[in-house]
Amino acid sequence: MIISGVGCALADFLYTNIDFTSSSCKKYLSKKEGDGGMSPGKLIFTEELEKFSNKPFPEILAEIVGPQSPDIFNLGGPSLVSLIHASQLLNKEEYEVKFFGIAGEDETSERIFEALKRLPLNIRNYSKNKKYTTPFTNVLSDPAYNNGNGERTFINNIGAAWFFDKTMLGEEFFNSDIVCFGGTALMPQIHDDLTILLQQAKKKNCLTVVNTVYDFRNEKENPGVPWPLGKSEQSYGLIDVLIMSAEESLKISGQKSINAAIDFYISSDVSSFIITNGASDVVAFSNGNLFLKTNTPIRMPISRKITSDLVSIPADQRDTTGCGDNFAGGIICSLAWQLKNKAKGEFDLAEAVSWGIASGGSACFTIGGTYFEKYQGEKLNFVHGIQQDYLKQIGC
Repeated sequence: MIISGVGCALADFLYTNIDFTSSSCKKYLSKKEGDGGMSPGKLIFTEELEKFSNKPFPEILAEIVGPQSPDIFNLGGPSLVSLIHASQLLNKEEYEVKFFGIAGEDETSERIFEALKRLPLNIRNYSKNKKYTTPFTNVLSDPAYNNGNGERTFINNIGAAWFFDKTMLGEEFFNSDIVCFGGTALMPQIHDDLTILLQQAKKKNCLTVVNTVYDFRNEKENPGVPWPLGKSEQSYGLIDVLIMSAEESLKISGQKSINAAIDFYISSDVSSFIITNGASDVVAFSNGNLFLKTNTPIRMPISRKITSDLVSIPADQRDTTGCGDNFAGGIICSLAWQLKNKAKGEFDLAEAVSWGIASGGSACFTIGGTYFEKYQGEKLNFVHGIQQDYLKQIGC
């Protein structure tokens, strides 16, 4: 079975133990939507933060983090990280996971590709171009934020991702069983052509997964207007699984409340959707095209085991960076497993979400979104243990 994905891939430079309430941070926090200031849980572009503050970004960063270097360098991006996670959990004898993307030819890309050598992901279609800079994000992590649940803010340099377009995918991308579009708002040309790409995938009978990211570009250009997924709302009917955070679900739907957003997605043609909300319940719904139909949205709590186990982990050894990306990777894994033995319309949504919750929760125990296994199967064993405990928690 072949799983192919395209979208956001970058280097994460992670700074831990940041205090969003400190005077050095407060002055750079957003005053209103789309003004270019930082906001916990959201992503902004470096150039917008520079305009907001009237300072060069290196000066801003130095003021916030002081003399410290990044605590960790890691692989990041909703597409790359989710596919790495899937490649680690899926048996490589039966499944091949491919990533399609672009990087620059610089020191950052050297570090990315060196790290990828240690992972089972197929990166033959992850190209380099010396004309561009490699995308990167400075991740500022405050472990005490939100009553100790932690939160991050992301400051992104989009770099080479501006220049990747649909012509770079080729037929190989669509010759897949599952295709995934991850964080394409940070790969603008792919995001704008999402409707066309989803149509091509459906012509090839692929299952389609879209996991979103904060769309700063569209929020900046058209504040208050629903964020587009491609050129038209036709996209919804071409998506088998749409995965969003609560904030993203509001922005994409244009609604003011989660309940209103849920109603919007139910009335759209999307086959199924999943909304994560930090430490609050996950909401999921299926119209019956892929998963068994849910007459009403299902609400699934986060893992009690994760919550209790994290209490004993020092704040500087836990992190929420990559939780959403690994959550999406867990969903992708469950789709792959279920595709082996279930017909469309018979997939189990709660089963898929349980793998998402276990996968997302597993990321809390490491700094950064990508975990490098000591041996093949290590991560699967860990995540499976969490997932089995979670099924008992919810009575399945």
